Amino acid sequence: MFDTVLIANRGEIALRIIRTLRRLGIRSVAVYSDADAGARHTREADVALRLGGGYLDIGQILAAAAETGAQAVHPGYGFLAENAAFARRCAEAGLVFVGPPPEAIEAMGDKIRAKATVSAAGVPVVPGGAEPDDDLAAAAERVGFPALIKPSAGGGGKGMVLVHSAAELPDALESARRTAAAAFGDATLLIERFVENPRHIEIQVMADTHGNVIHLGERECSLQRRHQKIIEEAPSPLLDAATRASMGAAAVEAARSVGYVGAGTVEFIVQGTTADYYFMEMNTRLQVEHPVTELVTGLDLVELQLRVAAGEPLPLAQDEVRLNGHAVEARVYAEDPSRGFLPTGGRVLALREPEGVRVDSSLMVGGVVGSDYDPMLSKVIAWGPDRAGALRRLDGALAATTVLGVPTNIAFLRALINHPEVAAGDLDTGLVERHLDELVPGEGVPADVLTAAALVLHQEHVPSVPADPWDVPDGWRLGEAAWTTWRLESRDGVAEIRVRGLPETGAEVRSLDGDPDPSRATLSRDGGDLLVTHGGTARRYALARDGGTIWLGRDGDTWALTRRHLGDPADRAGVGGSADGVVRSPMPGTVLVVKTSVGEQVAEGQPLLIVEAMKMEHTVTAPIAGVVAELPARAGQAVGMDAVLAVVRHEEAS
Repeated sequence: MFDTVLIANRGEIALRIIRTLRRLGIRSVAVYSDADAGARHTREADVALRLGGGYLDIGQILAAAAETGAQAVHPGYGFLAENAAFARRCAEAGLVFVGPPPEAIEAMGDKIRAKATVSAAGVPVVPGGAEPDDDLAAAAERVGFPALIKPSAGGGGKGMVLVHSAAELPDALESARRTAAAAFGDATLLIERFVENPRHIEIQVMADTHGNVIHLGERECSLQRRHQKIIEEAPSPLLDAATRASMGAAAVEAARSVGYVGAGTVEFIVQGTTADYYFMEMNTRLQVEHPVTELVTGLDLVELQLRVAAGEPLPLAQDEVRLNGHAVEARVYAEDPSRGFLPTGGRVLALREPEGVRVDSSLMVGGVVGSDYDPMLSKVIAWGPDRAGALRRLDGALAATTVLGVPTNIAFLRALINHPEVAAGDLDTGLVERHLDELVPGEGVPADVLTAAALVLHQEHVPSVPADPWDVPDGWRLGEAAWTTWRLESRDGVAEIRVRGLPETGAEVRSLDGDPDPSRATLSRDGGDLLVTHGGTARRYALARDGGTIWLGRDGDTWALTRRHLGDPADRAGVGGSADGVVRSPMPGTVLVVKTSVGEQVAEGQPLLIVEAMKMEHTVTAPIAGVVAELPARAGQAVGMDAVLAVVRHEEAS
């Protein structure tokens, strides 16, 4: 076994690998970019070295390994994990790459070549066509619509585009090709028949250098949005023992066909009504969702990776693999479901993560979530003796998770796992999109949250030792007690809440069009907990302040409310633009493409720019018809959320 291992990655996966290395008594070396200086993985590793060129700088990573005496490099997932050139450079430097041989990475990294290889081994594949041998338009007509465009070198759903007709094909190919070139350095595309009511089921395989290849059961990953997994579970509620054995055997043959070594995942698309399955791709690395397999098998996949890389044989045979109970994982993202799941960011002001379940997390109080990397912050994973029990435990764990300062998708995750179709195991990859209106309700800030924020503001204006009774803001007057009005702005607009009395001893609270309600508010000694009784119901909130903004968290949801004074300009634009023609960035990121110019006549809804952040493209459109009067944005420019990108005016072209 190794003495020192360098982890060429960041965030929660780096911390996950550190945990196993620590248990095995192996020294861990972390690396970090300038954007990650002081990040949690740098603090928990035994040694941490700066990468001036970032996580893709192979030369600096190898230099860090040499400097620290590392014998092996674990690539995690993402970045260089499936880079055959990196694996070869490691071997040339005398380092063990904790992953498959470069030849296997190349064979499976090219989707076109991978399909041909596994098809020759007898594994069923989806009908389609691929460049450079096929014209994709002709291939699409041959396989029929809807069809799915994919980057040949891609992964993680990036660049995949679903097309429903030939008319959509040119724009879809342009978008997919641009994403493929930017994300993978290879613009080659393929197109496949889109399987109706598809389920995404993958098989975990492990292979050693002694010719042994086994599978560790399947994971159901059908709950997705934009081809990005959200909830994963093991085992799948669809498969019976015979189908599991058949798919597992196919996955093993796929791995054998390329001389695979280490941990890998063979992904299948499965017809939801017939359970017919087709090979999609093989991910030649550890998967984000590997914890659910670990919980149902009792195996540490990172340890198995390390032992195989060190030349040891697998410690168990296929007939010794046992699946026990059920496990479900939820991915916590820095994104705002109410704004179309656009990436968010900010500083973590307060953090509470659940106990009694597994949490793989990179979060820490004071940490900054920026737009440099993928928006996944953590994973919450629950085990139960059966599927219903695992889902209940996961729901409770998400309810106990609070991140203040950075909007997340936690409330959406709770709504998703409680949806009747999900509870019944009736899954497919289109479920989330079909039920978005139910999963992302349109109502604004709840009344109890507005009350809680107003009571916090009111309480803060109570002096601890008033010098004069008139300084106590209880609203006392010779006649009826007076109300104090608090104006609270959220993304839904400005709400006015009136308070009279003292929150700790009993105050009355009312909205402009509501009746007074008796309310009380009690803060914990550290100010991080708030107990509010309102309308006869007591609720507990997590509380944090960021300047003039109050952050409140309850049951996995969070709200940011900023105090506003009468006369404050209401000049915040909505998502992507405003009625007056000001076009603002919907998220912090980088301007990828500028599709217009000053003086151009544009129609309402016409694409003006493309902003990219955290591997996601967002097209910003003209809010009104008119002429582009101002265009401060430039391709390659970094922009903040709500930064002005363009101004469109109601004018005729000259």
